[in-house]
This record gives sequence, structure tokens and C-alpha cells, in this order.
Amino acid sequence: MAFFKEIRKIYHAQKLNLFRLAIIICLCGVFLTGFSGSGRGVTPVSAAQTGLGGGGYPETAVSEGHLEAAWSIEAGMLEPESFSKPRTLLYSNYAVQQGDMIGNLAENFGLNQDTLISINGIRNTRRIQIGQVLRVPNQDGIMYTVKRGDTLQTIAEKQGSDVEAIRFANELFSDTAVSGSVLFIPGARLDWVERQEINGDLFIWPASGYITSPYGYRRWPFGGGNVRQFHSGIDIGAPTGAAVRAAMAGRVSSVGWDNVLGNYVVISHHSGYRTMYGHMSAVRVKSGAYVGTGERIGDVGSTGVSTGPHLHFTVYKNGVTVNPRNLMK
Repeated sequence: MAFFKEIRKIYHAQKLNLFRLAIIICLCGVFLTGFSGSGRGVTPVSAAQTGLGGGGYPETAVSEGHLEAAWSIEAGMLEPESFSKPRTLLYSNYAVQQGDMIGNLAENFGLNQDTLISINGIRNTRRIQIGQVLRVPNQDGIMYTVKRGDTLQTIAEKQGSDVEAIRFANELFSDTAVSGSVLFIPGARLDWVERQEINGDLFIWPASGYITSPYGYRRWPFGGGNVRQFHSGIDIGAPTGAAVRAAMAGRVSSVGWDNVLGNYVVISHHSGYRTMYGHMSAVRVKSGAYVGTGERIGDVGSTGVSTGPHLHFTVYKNGVTVNPRNLMK
């Protein structure tokens, strides 16, 4: 105890910095332990035994002096105010290189994916192009379009941010939020569904196979000629009887027969999504049942109007078809 009191006197008298003080303590500790104990050998012990970072000694590991040293270590130091105070939003530019992916770029810049996606208005991360210039901000956050009735306080609460941080980042001089304006919200994240949509990870493949007909306009496969028809989903070629699985968890909203689609199942999901599975040889679920992602709902077939065994898979977002391939893992 007296030893550490002397060290403190030296520190306050000499205004030593912490690094030099640490060296003095280490040297004095070696001196004391090397010449105490009536000549007995002293055995170093590991960090696990002393709990003080290793290099301690059994005879002194729990002495009052070591406890005092441990207290000074655990007390810690406050981080500089500049590290935590709100910052004005600044940008740098980066041109996409071959092999770049949003996830890797975000990690390299010390940001999360949501930040790069939102700042650059990316709707499909698989489609970023070599040479495309991305804006890289100096902090994490997302862009938010102010809605009627919003205030900085309600925005901060909804997005998990801070009013002062929003004000600083956007260089605002009041708490007024103008409807229709776009603000950067520090620390906010995208909704997980929106992130999955943009990354193309929302749905699993509903059947094991390969795409025989993509989404969009195609030549009508029946009757010949050059008649073009809009294909509302994708066709996945697979053997008759192969498993058809729910592409995402949801509630079976419809099961039935259609002259074109044959045996079909429709599943309602969250966020306005609905999926339809057609041409099945057998249906294994009932309307109203809840199914998990990957749960078997039927078998591949060729019922209805079909050129051969396959699954027709359609995705609706708020009642409108979208390309399933952009949302599949």
C-alpha cells in the first residue's frame, strides 16, 4: 500500500504521463518481487490465474497493491468528446471495381450495407456496374423522406436515432421537418424486408431445377407463330413428383384448380407479398394452413396448359407481379 502511495506522489509531483508511470511501476514491481521472499524462487502465473493480464506472481496476485492496480485499470478513461458528438454529413466518391460487392465495400469503408444502399438509392445490389460511382458517407445511417406530421422528435424515435444527431448531420437550424424533404438519419437501419428485397435474398427456390422460361414477354409456346405473351412468373423445370416448397413463410390463402395453371397454391406473406405455385401434380396443404419457409406444399407436375413437368412460380407485391428471380437467393 505504501509503495503505491509513493508512486502517486511521484506522478503528481512530476506530472508524468501514463506510459512513463506504467514503466516505473513495472520496473519497481520486478525489483520488489525479485528481492523479496527470503530468496525463494518466484513462479510467474498466467492471466487466467491472476486476472490482471498475466505476468503476475502467486505470492502477490491478490495483495492489496495488486487490487489497487486492478482498480485503476478498470476505472478506465472517458472517450474524447469528439468521438461521440454528432457530426455533419460528408461524402467521398468511389468507382466500383471488378469483383466489388456491396457487403465487402461496406466492410472496407467501416459502414453497414444499409448505409451504402440507401445513400446511393440502390434497388438491386446484384446490378451495380463497374465504373459506377458510389457516394460514401462518413457515418452510418439512411435517407428518409419526411412525411406529413413528422417532427425531428418523431423521426428520431421511429428510426432509433437522436434529434441532435439529425440536426447536425443535415445542418438544420430548427426542429422543423418539412414534408417531402429528404433527411439523413444517423444510425438508422433499413427494414429487414427491404434489405432482403434489395439483396435478392427474400425467397428461397421453391423447387430444385433450372429456369426454362423467364419472367416477362416471351413467344407464346402454344400454337406457333410470333405471338408474344407476358409471362407472369418463371418456369422451373424439374421431374414429376419433385418437392415444391414454400418460398417464404406465410398463410395458405388459396388452393384449387385452374384450366391454365392446373393444380395451384397461393400463399400470403408479410409486407404485401403473395406467391403462386402452378401446374402441380399433387397439393399437400389446405387453405388457411400456416407454412414455414421450405415446407413442402406439393409436387411438381404438368397439369393445366403445360409443355412438360415444371413449376410455374409467380410473385405478387401489393397485387402486382414482380420478377421472382430478383428476390431469390
